[in-house]
Amino acid sequence: MNKDTTSGAIQAEDLQRYGEAFRADRANRVAANAAVSEGVLKAATGYEGARSLLREFSVDLKQGSVTNQEHSGRCWMFASLNVLRYEVIHRWKLEDFEFSETYLFFWDKMEKANAYLENVLATLDRPSDDRLVQILNESPADDGGWWEMFANLVNKYGLVPKSAYPESANSRDSGDFNLYLNKKLRQDAIELRRKKAAGAGMDELRELKTRDMETVYRICAIALGEPPATFDFSARVKGDEDEGAKGSDSKKAAEGDSAPGKTQGESGRDERVQIREFGITPMDFYRKYVPVDVNDYVTLCNSPMEATPFNRHYQIAYVNNVAEDGNLNFVNVPLEVLRKAVTDQISAGHPTWFACDCDQFSLRKAGIFDRGTVQVDQLFGTDFSIEKGDGLEYGDFPSNHAMTITGVNLDKEGRPDRWKVENSWGKANGVDGYYVASAEWFDQFVSEAIVRKEFLDQETLKALASDPVVLQPWQPLTLCSD
Repeated sequence: MNKDTTSGAIQAEDLQRYGEAFRADRANRVAANAAVSEGVLKAATGYEGARSLLREFSVDLKQGSVTNQEHSGRCWMFASLNVLRYEVIHRWKLEDFEFSETYLFFWDKMEKANAYLENVLATLDRPSDDRLVQILNESPADDGGWWEMFANLVNKYGLVPKSAYPESANSRDSGDFNLYLNKKLRQDAIELRRKKAAGAGMDELRELKTRDMETVYRICAIALGEPPATFDFSARVKGDEDEGAKGSDSKKAAEGDSAPGKTQGESGRDERVQIREFGITPMDFYRKYVPVDVNDYVTLCNSPMEATPFNRHYQIAYVNNVAEDGNLNFVNVPLEVLRKAVTDQISAGHPTWFACDCDQFSLRKAGIFDRGTVQVDQLFGTDFSIEKGDGLEYGDFPSNHAMTITGVNLDKEGRPDRWKVENSWGKANGVDGYYVASAEWFDQFVSEAIVRKEFLDQETLKALASDPVVLQPWQPLTLCSD
């Protein structure tokens, strides 16, 4: 039989040649034994890389207990709240503290559902197979999100401590909840489109949408429980031996006249200063106890593509949770600008939210992000050398996870050579929940970071103030996947 060289099909002669070449190299057989028995990542782990990536940092921020998003896509929300709780813990000198992630999760579902239905109304004249309509229908109210979405929720609904609205089965494992909420929203979209085709006016359609949102509230309240309108709160500040309750802010917020620093009287009573609130609203709690403004943070991304020049202000259309807040905003900056802003913020004592592709060259259980440790190139005998811009353009580097940077190690020239990363996968992953990322990994796979305006250079601030370039939701900039 003559070999067909024009069809593009795999030929028997090709398979024979591939197999002979594979078996002729002893390294292939050794690699196959290891990978088949232990899996790709274990077989590719280089001990020298792991040993060289130390877990000591010249700048190390002391955070509260590690959090756990469990089986949900709320990483962006956990990372955002981890940034704020650090500030709360150190401002009020608390032993530990955690915000309620479920509280914002409830309102995020409500707002995403509303934004989706608003987008449906805005695209009624487009056919159902239109590219934009198809993208809107992919995930009407899934879990994923960005810092600016978090800020939208805080600005509108405030914050509550975890004690006021704890986790539920459907916040811990959101798959079934998401499935049926999204199903209902798509059903609503179908009905709105059919009503429009039958001649219904916008007033009738909006009345229908209002009834749809009542159903959405019922679904969310059944799955998560209704969020509190007011709540009580109490917390004790540290004693003198643990930084002391020396700040006047802690004492002013407390009720009673217990002396700062006292931890236990002769009776065994805990006499540390206690902060107590009765019937406080979520918005008042945010304004009173969170010492930073979520609107003072700017979204920086590093997207080195020709289609998205640096030092420009971008917005992504149709991508947001709170409809009235408009499109999400990004400033695209060179890598060295992003790196310096993050380094300056960490060095000044403030953690940093960031988004990345957490699947690339990572060891989940060991808590390592590093190409030098995950040596898949050596295992497979080939290189994996996609440049950052190409990876974004071709969908190889999606921003699929958000975490918090709480430390950095600076070399003798003052440059970062590794980063301490607080994850939200619980203490069982990494080292007590913390990961270490090499400088090389950060540079290639971190696509976005949230930085306070005080740490931005003048060129970035100028870009932020300029009119935005509006991108369509399918155009790559810093693409998100849950």
